[in-house]
Amino acid sequence: MKRRDFMRAAGGGTVAAAATAGAAQPAVAAGGGEESGGEGGGVEPAFGPYLDDANAYDTTEDLRDQDEVTVEVGAGDGFAFDPPAIWISPGTTVTWEWSGEGNHNAVPNEGPAGFEHEEIIGEEGYTYTYEFTEEDAGITTYKCTPHEGQGMKGGIAVGDDVETVSTGGPEIKEPAEFGVDIHEHWVGVTVMLMLSVSMVFTFFTLKYGESPHTSGAN
Repeated sequence: MKRRDFMRAAGGGTVAAAATAGAAQPAVAAGGGEESGGEGGGVEPAFGPYLDDANAYDTTEDLRDQDEVTVEVGAGDGFAFDPPAIWISPGTTVTWEWSGEGNHNAVPNEGPAGFEHEEIIGEEGYTYTYEFTEEDAGITTYKCTPHEGQGMKGGIAVGDDVETVSTGGPEIKEPAEFGVDIHEHWVGVTVMLMLSVSMVFTFFTLKYGESPHTSGAN
């Protein structure tokens, strides 16, 4: 048996075992790379944790192509802004329109925007209008003062130069999510076992199998 033959065949077995181990690693769902954010992925303004418990808040509505935007005050069960988070361009006019469900106002919490409506209003159809300019550029969160603790919060991002967060990066899935419950220590044991079997199989194949190198002395 030639040592070169043995190492060549054993190397092939090692590559196969490594491929098996790689298959047990978490899988990346199809849809694009990290930089692209995946198909349909993108970014939205980073409003931070303030809106985490905002009523009706799930994502930000990108309305930068709109000249006029309306936000309902007292939407849903009466304790929400709708939409709760918007992204607009300088020059956009925003109109807050009261639904008549409860008594509310719209007061900035933090940020550069200069709008403010402190008066608490309950009249249906009442409106407050503000035109956002370059001076308002950035991220501003706001609230209904009487109902902030009940989740009546909102956010407005103005302009393109705002801090953003990714909304559609590649989804990392664990093997268990595909119906395969694999623990890390079992992966290691499996790899070592496959390497051992591969080495033994290679040895016997070269020693007893048909090979031009097995007819002579070893």
